[in-house]
Parts: sequence; C-alpha cells; structure tokens
Amino acid sequence: MSEDLLMIGGREVRSRLITGSGKYRDDRLIPRVLEAAECDIITVALRRIDLENRQDSILNHIPKDRILLPNTSGARTAEEAIRLARLARAAGCGNWVKIEVISDQKYLLPDNQETIAATQALVKEDFVVLPYVCPELYAARRLVEAGAAAVMPLGAPIGSNRGLRTSELIEILIAEIDAPIIVDAGIGRPSEAALAMEMGADAILLNTAIATADDPVAMARAFRLAVEAGRTAFTAGLASTSKAARASSPLTGFLS
Repeated sequence: MSEDLLMIGGREVRSRLITGSGKYRDDRLIPRVLEAAECDIITVALRRIDLENRQDSILNHIPKDRILLPNTSGARTAEEAIRLARLARAAGCGNWVKIEVISDQKYLLPDNQETIAATQALVKEDFVVLPYVCPELYAARRLVEAGAAAVMPLGAPIGSNRGLRTSELIEILIAEIDAPIIVDAGIGRPSEAALAMEMGADAILLNTAIATADDPVAMARAFRLAVEAGRTAFTAGLASTSKAARASSPLTGFLS
C-alpha cells in the first residue's frame, strides 16, 4: 500500500490533527500539548499577538518547528480578513492563513460569501489559504476554484463541543471536493474525531476540547490516537453493515 500522505499547499503534513492556542489556563501548557498531540500545525489569532511587545507574545510558547496558522478571528468582512492576513505576514508569521469571517455574534457561523471573496484575493497574493466555512457544496467548489489549499467545514458551532452535527453535509464535501477536507470546530470527544476520520475527512482541527479539559496534555494524546485510529480504519476499508445477523463462523454441518 502506498504511503498515506497529507499534502497542504504543496507541503507534506505529518499529523492529521491540528490544534489551536486559545483558552488554556496557562499558555505554558502549549508545548506539552503539541508534543502529546504530535501536531505539525497550530492556529493562533492575530489579535493575541502583541506586535509591540514580542517578549510577552503567545508565539513564545509555540515551538519554532511547527507550521504557524494565523487566523483572522474577529474579522466581519472579507476586507477585514485580508487586512489581518497581511498584518500576520508582515509580523513574521509566514504566508499560511486560516480565514474566519464571522459577523453573526450569537452562533458564530462563518459568512461563506465573504470567505470566498477573501480567499480569492489572498491566493493572488501567494497566501496558503485554509478557509473556515459552513459545509455547503457550491461554496466549497468556489473556494477550490479560487485556489484554497483546503476546505474547513464546521462540525458544530465553534467552541460548542457538540460533535458532528453536520456530518451528512461534510460527507458530501468529502465525496465531491478535490482538496483536503479538514473538519474544524465543534468536535468535543475523541470518538467524534475518530468518526470524522472514518468518514474520510483528511484532518481535524480543534481547540476547546483539549484546552478546557481537566488534563489538556492527556486529552491531546487521546485525540491523536483517535485521529490515527479513524484514519487507519478508513484506509483499511470499513466492513459493510447489514440489518440481519451474519454468523462469524459457518454453522452448516456443525451438528451432523
């Protein structure tokens, strides 16, 4: 069997688990979490980076060998997201960016149309763009046409830990979109991460479920194992289901 590689933006990514840097009771936990999760990519909100005082920056707690994925959290329009992405690159955060455009403050659902517009503009400026979206086929197709490096549909509202509430829509994207599908937001349990990977998702991005656990380091390890198990099950080929019972061993001739 050929090696199962994940490529994003022309770069090989070793881990299919991506995590964030927010909500930790102590940012000094972040290096230990990344080690336990074996994450290659970590997201960070640009608004948490103190551009004037880098000594107290969240970046000091992120190992230099990780891929930094600044996000445009707080942007309400494509214009604001583009400005934040440019600021992140100017601040030395690289050219990867997670686009978040959210004007709805109750459910924090992404604005797909503004996200498409931001993606179109930033790809032209040589950014590696990973857009966070509501799982909708036509929007996903437009993002891929615009040059998005991946499509990141939500599993449930961000920070809710409610799991895969949009699983049927995500399955459509997995089947139809020729780009990595990274389930982002809502995953609360390792079993839910495993299920998303069994469906054929390419990776999982989560933050709250790890950062707010009683033991974030142990929870990071649990999610790593769940993601690995789910991916292995998917590539192995899941057994078919049946409404009727099917004996594991043949019964014919057993009592003759």
